[in-house]
Amino acid sequence: MKIVGKSVPKTDGLAIATGKPVYTEDLAPANALIVKILRSPHAFAKIKAIDKTKAEKLAGVECVLTYEDVPAVRFGTAGQTYPEPSPYDRLILEDIVRYVGDEVAIVAAVDEETALKAMKLIKVEYDVLEPVLDFEKAAGHPSVIHPEKDLHCNFDIGMQQDKNIACTHKVQVGDVKKELQNCHVVIEETSYIHAVSQAMMETFRAFSHYDHLGRLVVVSSTQIPFHVRRILARALQIPASKIRVIKPRIGGGFGGKQTAVVECFAALVTMKTGQPAKIVYDRKETFGCTNSRHAMRIKVRLGADKDGYIRVVDMEGLSDTGAYGEHAPTTFSVVGQKTLPLYSKTRAVRFEGNVVYTNKLPAGAFRGYGAPQGAFALENAVNKLADELAMDPCEIRAKNVIKEGEKSLVYITEGLVSSTLHKCMEKGKEMIGWDEKYPRRQEGNKVRAVGMAVAMQGSGIADIDTASATVRLNDNGDYSLFVGSADMGTGSDTILTQMAAEILQTPLENITVHAADTDISPFDPGSYASNTTYVTGMAVVKAAEDLKRRIIESAAGFLLVSPEEMEFTGDMVQMVDGKRKISLKEIAERLTIGVNPRQLVGNASHGIPISPPPFVAGFAEVEVDKETGKTDLIQYVAVVDCGKVINPNLARIQAEGGLAQGIGMALFEDVRYDARGKMKTNSFMQYKIPGRKDVGKIRVSFEESYEPTGPFGAKSIGEVVTNTPAPAIVHAVYNAMGVRVTDLPITPEKLVIRSL
Repeated sequence: MKIVGKSVPKTDGLAIATGKPVYTEDLAPANALIVKILRSPHAFAKIKAIDKTKAEKLAGVECVLTYEDVPAVRFGTAGQTYPEPSPYDRLILEDIVRYVGDEVAIVAAVDEETALKAMKLIKVEYDVLEPVLDFEKAAGHPSVIHPEKDLHCNFDIGMQQDKNIACTHKVQVGDVKKELQNCHVVIEETSYIHAVSQAMMETFRAFSHYDHLGRLVVVSSTQIPFHVRRILARALQIPASKIRVIKPRIGGGFGGKQTAVVECFAALVTMKTGQPAKIVYDRKETFGCTNSRHAMRIKVRLGADKDGYIRVVDMEGLSDTGAYGEHAPTTFSVVGQKTLPLYSKTRAVRFEGNVVYTNKLPAGAFRGYGAPQGAFALENAVNKLADELAMDPCEIRAKNVIKEGEKSLVYITEGLVSSTLHKCMEKGKEMIGWDEKYPRRQEGNKVRAVGMAVAMQGSGIADIDTASATVRLNDNGDYSLFVGSADMGTGSDTILTQMAAEILQTPLENITVHAADTDISPFDPGSYASNTTYVTGMAVVKAAEDLKRRIIESAAGFLLVSPEEMEFTGDMVQMVDGKRKISLKEIAERLTIGVNPRQLVGNASHGIPISPPPFVAGFAEVEVDKETGKTDLIQYVAVVDCGKVINPNLARIQAEGGLAQGIGMALFEDVRYDARGKMKTNSFMQYKIPGRKDVGKIRVSFEESYEPTGPFGAKSIGEVVTNTPAPAIVHAVYNAMGVRVTDLPITPEKLVIRSL
């Protein structure tokens, strides 16, 4: 291969580095109304009265909207393929507020100063209710967070509204109780995974206007333009055909923008006033009024025989979805989907539990989408089991993790097609010097130790995700590639272009990408669930192959020969024997003239019956000061199996970024609230994400496998890399201090107090 597998620069890399790309706010018209949201100061309350008369009279105010002025149809904001499994439990505005920061009124004015002044003139009278702030006490709490009668679910997700249970989930194969009784050793471990924020650079923002045909155009920094259109259609009660959603350059999302957070507010103002409208969240709103990772408690029981073969994996989870249930059932189900198949020598497995409502910030999508929580809990337990059996943690995993050709009791029942996880573990051990450093080395008051974990993810959502792509031959012989996926800075536009260029045997600069405009792009669910390379990539490959076939057929027609006699060389189509040929440029030109002109277009759609897992083996080396509990990450090694690596540099950058987020989850990041439910970590002054000096030396390597169902053998990489840092660092700290911190983050206070 000439282009796939090469570290070509991002197609927009230089432009980004020099500040040339335009983002959502840059594109908004200068006369757009400024939209601001009046928010609840209470975690749980009923609005008794709102007086907006003074605000409406203020010069420059165009509209003030309350729950009495908006459609009263329940909807959900999660960007997922229909029928959407999350409950429709929201209104645009409602007379009940369910967390500090919930929307009370929408204000639109000619400038920000006027909008902020108008908000202060709105008088709201609340009946304050007792909030539910502890998710372990939410089920059956006297305060019912969603008492409404019109809450809607597209299918049964096990909701129990009167008990604050948003959904339930259970999967089981085998007799867990019986198999545990037959095990030589049984261990239990309970892990708490806290809420953490996506903390992307570009905050949430959107603007809207009517086009010349009277259609509503919404430009948004979103991962899910097609889902945003569907969500807006329901929330605003207008046909989807009357809505166009455009995604420009995105300044990061990490799953947070898989939720339609802001679009309906700007769109509603445009509908009410007929004027362009713009909403831009500040950093405090992005932290406190959008979404975060789901906090969870996961209890794990493992049973093993005397040789160290894991025979039972039993997991019980409790997830905090916050005030609303977007992503509640799907995130929770992923906890089991991306853990239970990992250890394939089991005879019984189970994952069950509830997702509960609380009066806190709604939880949503965040890189890994439930898998980091599940991996943390399971890998903590496996490391504890290794201690109980006096086995090297690498050895117990080498015996138990799934291999190519093996089946699991759930999710991988036809046999795993591609995996190099065992090679990943061996290479990772060598890179970090495991045999020399495990478990610890004492250096005065400081101890250096190593720890490890393994993890899997998926590549798209089996039997659900589909994507389409179009490749067009233009009149001058170059190409246009149309896709609906959203490049969030990941370089997905680049790798999709590489795939098309490989098939069409042309330089990257001959292909122009047009992405994520619901009017011109073919359907794509959006950039989430690690689906772009695997799902959209295969659609691009098929579309390019389709166009290549059409080019050959057209050339054969011009030369009056059979297509079977022709071969495509990138800039030329010629007979196999070389006697006759025609250039691509001439083909393109001749197709635009005469009585039978036609534009050559390759189209393809691709759906997936399976979700082949990528794998990663992660190794952490830490230094812990035994007196102060201060933990420094010295180095982190990750060896990844993502199938064929399409672009090694971009894949490495993806891995490094995901590892940094996992390191932050382990050591620094923590969404915290006060006793009244107000978020205390709503700025970067209080919410610390790791800087360059905090992540130590990160080293990433790849052990390629070949996934026959993926483009050129590729699987995903975007999410799996987030899953191992937390359990690997916890393991390393335990080896250093003898304290296993299973409630993140690892803080000096926890280490010092628990080591006493």
